[in-house]
Amino acid sequence: MRLDESASGVFVIAPTPFTEDGALDDASTDCMVEAYLAAGAFGLTILGIMGEAPKLDAEESQRFVARVLRRVNGRVPVVVGVSAPGFASMKALSRAAMDAGAAGVMIAPTPGLRGDDAVVAYMAQAAEAVGDAPYVLQDFPQANGIHISPEMIRRMAEDPRLVMLKAEDWPGLDKITAIRRLSAEGRMRRLSILGGNGGLFLPQELERGADGVMTGYAVPEMLVRVHRLLLAGDKAAAHDLFDLHLPLIRYEHQPGLGLAVRKYVLQRRGIIGSAALRAPGPKLTPETRAEVDWLLQRLAQRDPVLVL
Repeated sequence: MRLDESASGVFVIAPTPFTEDGALDDASTDCMVEAYLAAGAFGLTILGIMGEAPKLDAEESQRFVARVLRRVNGRVPVVVGVSAPGFASMKALSRAAMDAGAAGVMIAPTPGLRGDDAVVAYMAQAAEAVGDAPYVLQDFPQANGIHISPEMIRRMAEDPRLVMLKAEDWPGLDKITAIRRLSAEGRMRRLSILGGNGGLFLPQELERGADGVMTGYAVPEMLVRVHRLLLAGDKAAAHDLFDLHLPLIRYEHQPGLGLAVRKYVLQRRGIIGSAALRAPGPKLTPETRAEVDWLLQRLAQRDPVLVL
């Protein structure tokens, strides 16, 4: 199963589960995969920014990728984040992931690039490093400081290996519209576009022409239902459901703290065994846990899919 431009739906960004002492948690990985598939995920993405990828060594990264792919067993496509400071490690992880059965890889430009031509050239070099693997361009300037215009994406899309844009610019809705307009005018090959940013703008992204979302919100069942409702043309019901979850989405979206909150919610839901982040990483205070607990209890009263 190889990723292509027709990819759509909810690709859940999976965290990397750890035990309390910081070791990879294989049992939680298996449980997490099954929970995401049961939630209706169209695909999974691992070793993204929220997967704590820089905290894993090369052997751990390959072992985690292999574990997830064995558990998925071809049921949905799996995208593996391979962004790295150097092309050698990017090449090695990409090759290992594709050999193990990944559908494609995800690459973000490295920080510090200056000018449009430098960014486009870097992505061309990165595409060569990952070989024939289909790749996702992660457009996330809040994380790496690299701003990518629709025209730059058009130039990158001349490489058929680029099959998907993970659209995380903020504000980014007009960028989605501009990219779709380029395709409609015949000036650019159509790419799959999945939104990100924790799902914060999910309904609007879908209405602007995105094919789905790639994010790790800890209640992915909601993402799947909103996508389904909008496809069916029930805009009001989609927005009503999304609005129920917006307070928790917002709380998860706090810079520096969001992954800790997300892992805590996943632990509360029984999806992973521990909310531990590998050091260095924040720990939730009792006050923060109490706030999240209250949000979860309130949400569970309004959306029966959330069982605590």
